[in-house]
Amino acid sequence: MSHQLWSWLLMAVGVTGLYLAGKRSWTGWAVGLAAQGLWLAYSIATGQWGFLVSCFVYGAIYLRNLRAWLGPTPTTATDREVTSCAGS
Repeated sequence: MSHQLWSWLLMAVGVTGLYLAGKRSWTGWAVGLAAQGLWLAYSIATGQWGFLVSCFVYGAIYLRNLRAWLGPTPTTATDREVTSCAGS
């Protein structure tokens, strides 16, 4: 695969993931995580070892964010039912 094609493919996948994450969709983090497989292949194919390191760092961040989105939503004070008055 040519370097130009790699560049465009990696850019398209990365921008798609960020767009979806910005739309508050968990799929954005999943796309970003999957894109790290492409970065891994690219770094090995081109011998650019900095990208190899970055794909593991970015992958860890994408995985953390994906798990946060898929996990239970923490409750806030406004979500709980008020059962007593403040002065009582």
